[in-house]
Amino acid sequence: MRKIVLWMSVSIDGFFEGPNHDLDWHLVDDELHWFFNRELAKMGAFLNGRVTYELMAEFWPTADQAPDVSPPMAEFARIWREMPKIVYSTTLDRVDWNSTLVRAVVPQEVLELKARPGGDLAVGGATLAAEFMRHDLIDEYWLFVHPIVLGEGTPLFQVPETRTKLRLTETRAFGNGVVLLRYRRPAVD
Repeated sequence: MRKIVLWMSVSIDGFFEGPNHDLDWHLVDDELHWFFNRELAKMGAFLNGRVTYELMAEFWPTADQAPDVSPPMAEFARIWREMPKIVYSTTLDRVDWNSTLVRAVVPQEVLELKARPGGDLAVGGATLAAEFMRHDLIDEYWLFVHPIVLGEGTPLFQVPETRTKLRLTETRAFGNGVVLLRYRRPAVD
């Protein structure tokens, strides 16, 4: 069965975005981007909320056409366009770029999606992740901890009433100071 993987960058003080929704503190150099590409290309679908989808759809569909685009960014643009995407939104009327619009996180529907053949499912966005956590649907956490203290912003974990026991399965330090902490729920083993 496929796994649902929360895939997020986070500051060392737990924020996934800065105070004005800024992400300019993300240290995604070529080494880290190539790693993202290799791992995300294996996924079966990207699961995004409206905000994450709109942010991605604003840039990635044509990013590889820019004259100064780096090779890993060009590769990710192709991965993003071709990857099936499920967009959870109550306000969008339509989605493009190989995307399917879903109005709500319905646990039984998510379990049926997990049971289909294919690669794992990558959840992006703190609001959607919180909804998946409320329904106990996340199997793995891939947290890319960036070496910065933001002091304020939007916290990654927004479900204080949820306690989830995890097992560390991998750590990896990148040359730019970002550290991957990969955790799995013991029940997934």
